[in-house]
Amino acid sequence: MTIKRRRKNRLPVFLLGLLILAGIFVVSFRMYLGSSAENIVETQDNKTVSKEEFIERIKPHAQELQASYGVLPSIIIGQGILESNWGQSTLASEYNNLFGIKAYGDQRKVNLETQEYINEVWITIQGDFRVYDTWEESMDDHTMLFVNGVDWDRRLYENVLLANDYKEAANALQTAGYATDPDYASKVIHVIETYKLYKYDN
Repeated sequence: MTIKRRRKNRLPVFLLGLLILAGIFVVSFRMYLGSSAENIVETQDNKTVSKEEFIERIKPHAQELQASYGVLPSIIIGQGILESNWGQSTLASEYNNLFGIKAYGDQRKVNLETQEYINEVWITIQGDFRVYDTWEESMDDHTMLFVNGVDWDRRLYENVLLANDYKEAANALQTAGYATDPDYASKVIHVIETYKLYKYDN
């Protein structure tokens, strides 16, 4: 009887030890996943890829656009990363708009919330954005915006195309008013330099 009682008393202690070990394993595993997940994103077709693979996904078409129109691939890719959060934003993942391009008139569009910097304050507003069939189509439209400008100023983005390097191009974007964010140029430059996107510019 005494032996049986001792075995019964030891069983909960043994189980408690197992639970503690299991807890340590789960926490360690989650920490491992967390450290490796920061370089993981989901692409247009919901496949999990690394940030490097995301860049490789859009780089070829960015280089084609440079060959045809002169816009720097580092600017195209850098803006795409910044505007779409590596293709994960709703606008990019569901509507293939990598650059937050607005819609006008009868263009295919979706109405979504967006953040705008107005009168030195960030506010949330509703905006109409272009809907595309593919990321490449949105990249084409983004480049043609630089080439053709806007109705009220056909040369609005001329200095983006004429820029000698990504810093000059990013500052030209800011000057032309591409985004309301007062730090937009520095954010684009930071993304380009962090991921060495300038190496894709010819």
